[in-house]
Amino acid sequence: MPTREETTRAVALLERKAATKRGTRRFVVFIVFLAVLALAYTGYKAFGEAVDDAQTEWAVVGRILPRTDDLTMPPIVDIITEFGEPPQRNSGKPLVAFIAEASLFTLREAALGFFLGMLLGLGFAIVMLRSRWLERGISPYLVASQTVPLVAIAPIIVIWGSKSMGWLPFDWQPWMSVSIIATYLTFFPIAMNGIKGFQSADPASMELMRSYAAGRRQTLIKLQFPAALPYLFTAFKLAATVSIVGAIVGEISGGVRGGLGRLILDYASRYTTGPSRLYASVIGAAVLGIIAVGLVTIVEYLVVSRRQQGRTVS
Repeated sequence: MPTREETTRAVALLERKAATKRGTRRFVVFIVFLAVLALAYTGYKAFGEAVDDAQTEWAVVGRILPRTDDLTMPPIVDIITEFGEPPQRNSGKPLVAFIAEASLFTLREAALGFFLGMLLGLGFAIVMLRSRWLERGISPYLVASQTVPLVAIAPIIVIWGSKSMGWLPFDWQPWMSVSIIATYLTFFPIAMNGIKGFQSADPASMELMRSYAAGRRQTLIKLQFPAALPYLFTAFKLAATVSIVGAIVGEISGGVRGGLGRLILDYASRYTTGPSRLYASVIGAAVLGIIAVGLVTIVEYLVVSRRQQGRTVS
């Protein structure tokens, strides 16, 4: 008969193999999707150019759907090769280096916004968990807060941060205001999914905790928080994405330099002279969002696998 430790190691090995297969399958699907997307892009561009070359009237291309000239839709080869070209005449640094530096700057803003949004969202969820009346009273305001246009409040937050944070023991930087903007978008999904997750705890287990005279804090930590993990990690993935979006929009609206938002804005203003650069910077933003979600997915796997190992041992 195998010992408990051997059984635990065998289960962990099987789980790692299954996770590896799932990860490989997702990667293959992602690559296939990119290939199909590239073929669709190239095919549509070739079709539109054929229509233009034949001087045929077509009511869809150029009116309902985008035009297919090189200014509107640069060839994929040009977009890919643009990553290796220096965007500045007096610099030999390729575009991919500029995008990487800007991505790290934006990632710092988004990471701080994500962390603050996680604390704020979980705080709201715990407060709403205390009473149905509090949940009904706070939820409408949380929903209403997300209807305010981000481009309208971003300059206000940047100006407020630069004027009102002199009391802090450190100098308030403009990128910190962008993190506040990312927090504004991040806390909502965490708060909404958090309250649903906390309320999803098994009623029988809740009754058992009461019979043991467990306090609210013990019930939250030992029962409700573990039950909410699937909901929370779903919210964390969404929050990781919107934190990147919030940071980029905040940089553009607040005029903060150094990140992807400013890079996209600069290349958009010079779009006619280099449309491929704008496409490349947008692809960089998309890759940054994928990386952020991937980091949350790795943490989810580590947490879930550890919980499963703990259950197996017990």
